[in-house]
Formats: sequence, C-alpha cells, structure tokens
Amino acid sequence: MVSTLEGAGVVTASAPDARPPARGRMASADGYWPVLFILPLFAGVALFYLWPLVQSFYYSFTEWGVFGGTTWIGVDNYVRLLQDPSVLRSILNTVIYTLILLLGIPIATVFASLLNRPGLRFAMVYRICFFLPYVAMPTAIAMVWKIIYNQDYGVINSALRVVGIEGPAWIATEWFALIAVSVLGLWMSVGFNMIILAAGLKGIPAELYEASALDGASQTRQFFSITVPLLTPSIFFLSVMTLISGFQLFDLLYALLGPTNPVMPKTQSLVFMFYDAAFLTNEKGYASAIAMVVLVIIAAFTVAQFKLQRKWVHYVD
Repeated sequence: MVSTLEGAGVVTASAPDARPPARGRMASADGYWPVLFILPLFAGVALFYLWPLVQSFYYSFTEWGVFGGTTWIGVDNYVRLLQDPSVLRSILNTVIYTLILLLGIPIATVFASLLNRPGLRFAMVYRICFFLPYVAMPTAIAMVWKIIYNQDYGVINSALRVVGIEGPAWIATEWFALIAVSVLGLWMSVGFNMIILAAGLKGIPAELYEASALDGASQTRQFFSITVPLLTPSIFFLSVMTLISGFQLFDLLYALLGPTNPVMPKTQSLVFMFYDAAFLTNEKGYASAIAMVVLVIIAAFTVAQFKLQRKWVHYVD
C-alpha cells in the first residue's frame, strides 16, 4: 500500500499484507489429505483383519451344517471348550513351544555381541549364515529336518549310535515330537533375533565401553552391565514378537509331524486344533471359538508384557 504525505512530497510504502490465509480452509486441506493417503491402508486392515475378526466372533456362537448354513447355539462352543481335555493339552504344548522359542533371545544376544566385536573378519558372512534359516520356506526346512530326526538313518541317531546310545523315534514319540518341533523353531528364529539385536547394538554409544574399559571393566562385565541393559528395548520387541509367533504354531508342526501322525493328538497346538476342527471335521463354529481363545491368550500376554516392560526396559536418552 502506498501513501503520499501532502506538503512534504515524501512517498512511504507500508509493509505488505502478511495476514495468514483463512484457518478454516488451511485446516481442512491439511486434515483431508493425510486421511486420503492412509485410507487404503485402513480399508485393507478393516477388510482383511477387522471384518474376519468380527465374523469369527459371531460364528463362535453358531453351529455349521454339513452343507453350509449356521444355527445360533449361544455359548455351547465355549462350554465344550472348557470340557474338552485336549484343549488344556494343546495350551500346554503351545506354552512349552513358546518358552523354548524365547530361549532364542538370550542365545541371539550372545551371538550378536560376538559378531559386533571390532575387527572381526567375515562378520557379514556369519550374519547371512545365521539369517538364512529364517528366510527359507518352513515346509522345505521341515522336510530336511525329517531326515535329520529319522530313527533309522538320521544324523542325530547315527551320532548317538557311535557312543553306544540308541536314539528314540524323535517325531513319533509323544514328548520327543514336541521337543523336536521346538528345537527346529528355535533354530529358525535365532537369525531374525540377531538382526534386530545387531541394529540395537549400533545404537549403544561406544563411549560407554571406552569409559568402562578405563575403569577396568572386563568384557564380561561390559556385556552384563552395558550391553544387556541398553539392549532391553530390542529384547522387549523380540519377546512380544516371539510370544505371538509361538502361539501361532502350525506350519512347522504340520510339515514335520503331519496330521496322520499317531502322536499328533498329544502334540498339537491350539492353531492346529483350530485347523482340525475347521477343515477336517467341519466344525467351523467350534473352530471359531478356538480362534477367539487364541486371540484372548495372545492379547492377555501382550498386555502383560507392555505393563511389565516399564520395570526392566531401559532407553538410551
């Protein structure tokens, strides 16, 4: 805006109009675009996760006919779950498998720390070797381990015969079959755990190790006093993911033992029990109730982990 001072002949220019645009238009523009960008993600989650969850919850109160169609039966499926002795055994099998799977976290912590030492040659090759079992197909790995576990010509029993021990039928004996599946799952999970922990090790300041070395701390003391406490965020993440994957045990169990294995009824997991009810005996309402039980157990353990992590997880500022 330009104004002229009369009598002085001086022309002055005022500051340009710097008022911000109307907040209503700006806010609406900023508010709609982010929603439009994430709408496909929300739509996918709602369509493939939330809606099936709602359907499964509804079907858990129904009974399916042989040729389709549902009949509302209330809580009968859940009452049957409480009275079915195989449910408790399946929960116990799943918990044992998950606990053995959790052993992979401290094992991976030790290996990741060893591979993170300065000057270690071929460290990348070692990491790749550890990670390969995780990216391989579980069914293919199970086929190979079937040969390893074979009672007659397997590597394990052949090695035991050398020292005069006759090995058992690893995947055809009740408790040995569960341990065999758990060891295979543990072996496959170590590589993924190491990758996550190696990333966490990169975030630990080197000055802490240098200061502790000047104070005379040994490498073992540094590991337990610096490495482990500052890796607790990564360890917490892995514990949550491992527990969830442990309670979803199915593919390794199915591929290694098979549904016709005589020990399967005593070794089955909750998810395999769901598969058996849904696709083998056509009891989809009962299977939906099993799925809801799996969901509640996983949710309860996950919430408990998030509550307890405040007491033992340490974050680097």
